[in-house]
Amino acid sequence: MKPYAPQPPVLGAIDEDSSLGKYRQIREILRTHAKTVCEPGFKLPPERELAASLGVARKTLRQAIDSLVEDQVLKRVVGVGTFVAHPKVDLQVRLNSYSEEMIRRGMVPDAHVLRFDEVPASGSLSRHMQIDEGAPVIRFRRLLLADGKPMSLDENFMPSDLVPGFLNDPPPISLYQSLHERYGLVLEWGEDQIESTAATAANAGLLQVEVGFPLLKITRYAFVGDGLVDYSVSLYRSDRYKLFVPLQRQGSRTPRYTTL
Repeated sequence: MKPYAPQPPVLGAIDEDSSLGKYRQIREILRTHAKTVCEPGFKLPPERELAASLGVARKTLRQAIDSLVEDQVLKRVVGVGTFVAHPKVDLQVRLNSYSEEMIRRGMVPDAHVLRFDEVPASGSLSRHMQIDEGAPVIRFRRLLLADGKPMSLDENFMPSDLVPGFLNDPPPISLYQSLHERYGLVLEWGEDQIESTAATAANAGLLQVEVGFPLLKITRYAFVGDGLVDYSVSLYRSDRYKLFVPLQRQGSRTPRYTTL
């Protein structure tokens, strides 16, 4: 995978008779260039070259670029250059399936199934799921895509006794929908733990990023009543997501997991 795409020329010129200042004109030229000429990952020409071609001072150009970086239209990589940013999906913390979320956003979801089997719960997994060590669990690991591009790696674990015969059919397209339709399990509430991590050699290739690329890691516990139905660990590309968390005053429910 090439980390960055080649750079197309920036077209546009300053209108000296315009009521808009040079900074605003440059900003709109670059915004139009990023939105209509480039694909995400395309690199802008060096600032010195770009300022000369547009006939403005580097300070004015840098001001326009700073504004577009703040708007997440462009992205700076220190020591490398300025690039057209990937549009980010706002990752809203809710108990919807991935397929439902992508369809709601007008994107086409897809998944490559990496694992769909039954495994014994390891010591760590049994503690997270609060089941006996060695108890059988269903493992469902997928590379999730939207519009054909990798978005995240998801690994779900469910107690086998809650979903008898789950492996007898092909892997579900929508996990939560399948749990509802086949077993009457409608996930009622959950808890997410969110942290940053870095892509390893094992998952960087799948996500089409470089080793060490920043990822967003979300560990989820999803329940029906007081029973854990789904424990999952998801690794999201940080350049494809931004986290959106609605807030409200703390209710009466006491978090189940506070010390893991």
